[in-house]
Amino acid sequence: MTKLVGDTLIKTYHLATCHCGSVEFELHLPNGIDKPRRCDCSMCRRRGAIIASVKLDGIRILKGQEYLKLYQFNTHTAKHYFCSNCGIYTHHQRRSDPTEYGYNVGCLHGVNPFELGDVVTNDGVNHPADR
Repeated sequence: MTKLVGDTLIKTYHLATCHCGSVEFELHLPNGIDKPRRCDCSMCRRRGAIIASVKLDGIRILKGQEYLKLYQFNTHTAKHYFCSNCGIYTHHQRRSDPTEYGYNVGCLHGVNPFELGDVVTNDGVNHPADR
């Protein structure tokens, strides 16, 4: 879906999938990829994904809900989802802002996360919720 801003059409809904395609989801991104970042917490260090944020109602699972598995650790506040077939992290309900999902930018169709340029790394080791 697109919207007209001035004389320009802006794509606001974006298709995303895991690697094997079992999980397909749609993201409502009216501002594009918002605040792309990495995190150095124990989970993010291992998965290495660039993430960005979307409001909870800005993600819709189109197919493969049955393949999504939930992983929680530490405070069990954040909810991390991944495909049980290929293992790709797709999204998580954020600990620092539970009104948002973080999503794997690498799952977006037509987007190469390596072309985003410099991406900030958040200090997840010293998470604000741990203070």
